[in-house]
Amino acid sequence: METLASFVSPNPNNAFLSISSSRSLPRPSSRLRNPSASIRPPPPGFDYRDSEVVADTRAAVAGSHPDLLDLVDRGSLVVVEKRRFGPVPSWREGFAEPEAIWLVGTTHLSEASASEVGRVVRSLRPDNVVVELWGQSALALRLLLAVFSSKLSTDANRPFGDEFRAARIASEEVGSQIVLGDRPIEITLERAWDALTLKEKQNLIVSLFRGITSPSSDMSGKNLEDGVADGSPFQLYKKLSVSFPSLLQPLIYERDTYLSWSLKRSKAVNNSKKVVGIIGKGHLNGVIYALVSDLGDLRFRDLAGQRSANGGSGNWTGNLVKGLVRDTIIGFAVWALFEQLKTSP
Repeated sequence: METLASFVSPNPNNAFLSISSSRSLPRPSSRLRNPSASIRPPPPGFDYRDSEVVADTRAAVAGSHPDLLDLVDRGSLVVVEKRRFGPVPSWREGFAEPEAIWLVGTTHLSEASASEVGRVVRSLRPDNVVVELWGQSALALRLLLAVFSSKLSTDANRPFGDEFRAARIASEEVGSQIVLGDRPIEITLERAWDALTLKEKQNLIVSLFRGITSPSSDMSGKNLEDGVADGSPFQLYKKLSVSFPSLLQPLIYERDTYLSWSLKRSKAVNNSKKVVGIIGKGHLNGVIYALVSDLGDLRFRDLAGQRSANGGSGNWTGNLVKGLVRDTIIGFAVWALFEQLKTSP
């Protein structure tokens, strides 16, 4: 079994991906505020299932909540204790990180995931429940995401994101605070578009038209259960790295880091004893690595980025139309990409 320490390097100039690399440096409109701060994806050999985290999880659950051991056995529940976190940065003096973060890995169209989320929240009665959802105000994106969710729900005959509804209901029952833990989608989409090469943008637009004109793939309940089989947390990484490698940084690595910060360093979780995180299984490995490898050189504003601030009121309408067109194209293209990835071998 590999130790976590063997994967966590104190050297900020290691071979891990960094925002400061020329490959991932954004244009000014979506610039991250501290381009020298590194966002490190898990190194090739890192798999939390082969680390001390698994033993920690089993011991913690067996000692305090043995009724949840079946979720540990299925790989749906992981506990990361405070002693495994990276150092608290000096600028957060007086901030107390949670004693333990309980991660529930979910599948967004699985009835079983919704049930597991409710069980964990009701059993733990945590201070906070952090969900993989974002706050965003763009009306066009709200409508686009509503259409996207409706289509997925129809294909699978299941409500999309049912585990988040289960988290809200259970949290209200036990008095836990719900925290939206994902990065604003407007920032993520703009970062994704800026990261693509010209050829990748062309391929993504082609994927858009293929996704619109081709029939939906089968997403039966059985296929969903097959999709969460052992090893699946790494399938999206592999597929995305082949189809659109430039999207790994803004869609996966940066969001993994943002989610980990919401879980352990946001104002909402200050001085909490238990925090439950509801995240997709595809994010588990990256979020766990971000929790234990953080060197204290990032701030929330570094991860959030910022939308374009140029162009005053004189061209406000032009900027609005341009943003609407861009976000719609990216959103539909990402949907088309999802359609392809879920059916590819």
